[in-house]
Amino acid sequence: MSQKILVAGSGKSGIAASRMILKTGDEAVLYDSNDALKKDELLSQFGETDKISVILGELKKEDLNDISICVISPGIGLDAPFVSVLKEENIPIWSEIQLAYHHAKGKLAAITGTNGKTTTTALTGEIMKAYYEHVYVVGNIGIPYTQEALKTTEDSVTVAEVSSFQLETITDFHPDVSAILNITPDHLNRHKTMECYIKVKESITVNQTEKDCCVLNYDDLVLREFGESMKPRAVYFSSRNSLDEGYCIDGDVIIRNHGGNREEIVNINELNLLGRHNHENVMAAIAIASELNVPIDVIKKAVCEFQAVEHRIEFVAEKAGVKYYNDSKGTNPDAAIQAVKAMPGPTILIAGGYDKNSEYDEWIESFDGKVKHMVLLGQTREKIAECAAKHGFTNVMYAEDMQEAVKVCASYANKGDYVLLSPACASWGMFRCYEERGEIFKECVRSL
Repeated sequence: MSQKILVAGSGKSGIAASRMILKTGDEAVLYDSNDALKKDELLSQFGETDKISVILGELKKEDLNDISICVISPGIGLDAPFVSVLKEENIPIWSEIQLAYHHAKGKLAAITGTNGKTTTTALTGEIMKAYYEHVYVVGNIGIPYTQEALKTTEDSVTVAEVSSFQLETITDFHPDVSAILNITPDHLNRHKTMECYIKVKESITVNQTEKDCCVLNYDDLVLREFGESMKPRAVYFSSRNSLDEGYCIDGDVIIRNHGGNREEIVNINELNLLGRHNHENVMAAIAIASELNVPIDVIKKAVCEFQAVEHRIEFVAEKAGVKYYNDSKGTNPDAAIQAVKAMPGPTILIAGGYDKNSEYDEWIESFDGKVKHMVLLGQTREKIAECAAKHGFTNVMYAEDMQEAVKVCASYANKGDYVLLSPACASWGMFRCYEERGEIFKECVRSL
């Protein structure tokens, strides 16, 4: 018997979820609180069908007649006004990944963490594609899980990048292999407290059993402690410690110690990824692939061939002896710290954007003489400048847009310097998304 499913949010995730609902024979009601949107434009994305309707503006109780489930887009918080209406009517709220999982088949690896998710997901996907025939790389990486779920079979492997927003509303979402790469303060404007944020991240394991495993960063004390109490088997990796069991770095070589045996996997100098944080991402991907029975020789070849993902410490160009890097995906201070550490020499930094209630002290302290100048954009520029001054860093300039920021950097840069866009903030306000911010930065660099 078909269901009538409400889809909240008309962005990429909501459209993909609605399309999937229609393909399963159910009826979709697409809802968006933005009443300035055009119903006809939204409906035109679904072709000729009477199985979908659109509601804009305020959601009323009468709109919920016969609704069995609400699928909520990740950008919508559970404090949105219409959510209370859903709760009053006892309508279950699912995330888009929960809907996809409900219909998907085959093996599932799900990857979360504050930073490194996209790189680890992309790398894990490439390793899987080198060994398995039917592989789908989905989630927060850019392809909605609902777009691919109905294509999966029992022989498929799906690798999903999963955000805290998506994990808020799962019910029976159950990865065979999960991974939590790290947990540092982020999205506290949404989750309110660090404790709530940690709890949501750890919920990726809530439906796993002793037959499953979770890959964890041993160097993250929160995760190390969590690994001792969670249901799935813990598989650790570490870039700072030697492990009797797990993946670590011995000299320049990533190794696996298991059952008293030492297995060399790859020399970090063979990798195309900069920075210790990327060595952690590589170890996590290796661990996930190993748990899904990919041979080590296949893993090593795929790892050595892998290039950096777009917008994550991505080399853009060299102009007048100055190298420009795009790290637009560095949307929190911890990610920006890793990007600064990855730069091999004197750096001029472009930062700032939308305020997610982050603290910037540790990030400023990480400059450690490497950052020569900082050009600030957006809502947070005064807050960051004040924090920098408190720590004795005063080489700060403001820019009104990305073009001005890039030109200022070019004017201060000397041959052998690095210009790095790593904002430590979200893109909202000045840009639609971090991808747009990164693309505009690259255009500005190339036009120098």
